[in-house]
Parts: sequence; C-alpha cells; structure tokens
Amino acid sequence: MGRMVRGGLIQASVPVQADKASPQKIKDAMIEKHLKLIDQAAKKGVQVLCLQEIFYGPYFCAEQDIKWYKTTETVPDGPTTRLMQKIAKKHSMVIVVPLYEMDIPGVYYNTAVVIDADGKYLGKFRKIHIPHCNPGFWEKFYFKPGNAGWPVFDTAYAKIGVYICYDRHFPECARILGINGAEILFNPSATVAGLSEYLWKMEQPAQAVANAVFVGAINRIGREQPWNIGEFYGQSYFVSPRGQFLATGSRDKDEVIVADMDLDQIREVRDVWQFYRDRRPETYKDFVELKP
Repeated sequence: MGRMVRGGLIQASVPVQADKASPQKIKDAMIEKHLKLIDQAAKKGVQVLCLQEIFYGPYFCAEQDIKWYKTTETVPDGPTTRLMQKIAKKHSMVIVVPLYEMDIPGVYYNTAVVIDADGKYLGKFRKIHIPHCNPGFWEKFYFKPGNAGWPVFDTAYAKIGVYICYDRHFPECARILGINGAEILFNPSATVAGLSEYLWKMEQPAQAVANAVFVGAINRIGREQPWNIGEFYGQSYFVSPRGQFLATGSRDKDEVIVADMDLDQIREVRDVWQFYRDRRPETYKDFVELKP
C-alpha cells in the first residue's frame, strides 16, 4: 500500500442571480451552499479539498462594476479565512479556499488561501497571469497580477501547489511548482464552453505527465445571469502522474469529486521518465529574456 491521500474538488452553481440580489447576499448564499458541500466531502473521507475560483461569488468579471470590490477580504484575518480555519480543524481537512483578497483599499488580488488540517493558516497564492479579453473576461479591472511567487505548502497530508484558472495555459507554472516539491497541483477555474473546453482535458493531463505530479482541476457549472457569457461546463477532475483520469465530475451538477491518490506513484514515474534530471536550464537564458 502506497502513501494514499484522498482528494476532493467542489464544483457548484450560483443559487442567486447577480441581478436579483446584492453582492453580499450572493456571497452569503454561496458560503452557506459550500459549507454543506464541505460536510459532504468530510463524510466521503476527503483529506485535501479545493474549492472553485472565488468560490463565494459568480464570475463577476463578465462585467466591469466596482460594486464587486465590496466582496474583497483581507487575508488571513478576513471572515471567510477565519471561518474556513474552523471548518478545516473540525474535519481534520486541508482546504484550499479561493477568494477575492484586499491587500490595501484599491489593491485587490485573485487569491487562494491554504489552510492545514489543524486549522492553521499556511499561506496564500495570488494569481499570476491576468486575462483581459472577449467575451466577458475583464479581469484586469478587478485583479492586480500576483506578487507572492510560487509557494509550495507542506500540509498534513501532501505537499501542494496552486495556480489559478488562466495560469494553467502557461506550462512554466506547473513546472516550477513541481521542481519546488509539490505533489498535488490544484487549479481552481471559471471557464466556459466554446472558449476552452477543447483544452480542458488536454493541457493539465499533459502537465501532470511532464512534471510527474497529480493535478486537481476545478470548473464551476451553469449559466450565470444576467451576463450569460456561456456555459460553465464543470467536468472537474483528478489526473495522475501518468495522465490517467482518476475521477471526473458531471457537466451540470453541484458535486464533490473524490479521488484516492498514491503519492508513491510520483517517484515511480520519475524513475522512468527523467524529465527533471535531463533539464538544461543553462540553455534557457534566451527563452526567459525574449520579449513579445
């Protein structure tokens, strides 16, 4: 028997339309909904759980409106981080909590907070790559590019790394986290059919193979009104260092996706595919100095 870890992902729809309630009411409803789903994850024996991108709101980047700034929180002393610390301790569960962070008034980040199984705040990752493009992905209006580097969190059950949504299109993200010792990478996302679905089950399994790590990819579900920029198509999944799908969620259901991961498989794969040994970083200078 290997070093087994049971991972969980939560994909969920927004229960209240953005044009029918205030940002705070939507936030409260989403937190309440997720607390029930976290309880489900605990009953399934999940040890390491990741929520979806800015889990307590809709994908408000479909519009540019400063009212959503009111949903920001400081980290780690904000109410959602404190609440999730209590929940993590209650269930002896590591929880990755993506939220909208306020550093100082007017400076906001797309952030994932990592909480250990004893409720301890371990740190945060701030989304590095910020898109700003059609249709309806106006993220530079809301987020400053991350400046907290690529931390790897040594949790009670595994060493984990996080990169958020658009970061997944940059293979350097998974590579540096793998080199820094991450065993499981989590990618909380918000992405719609017609834009990225053809890449969804291609990019990250390839990155899992290239770095011999496990990957948990999360996407929300449903059509969010009033913007209706497309269908968030769910299908959250875990994939192994061999690129094998361990568990995949539905397209349209609130769901806890669960998979058992044998972390000893990482060394088994790396002893066959020596990608880290055979790297030639001294030859990459031109690459990192290239200008677009």
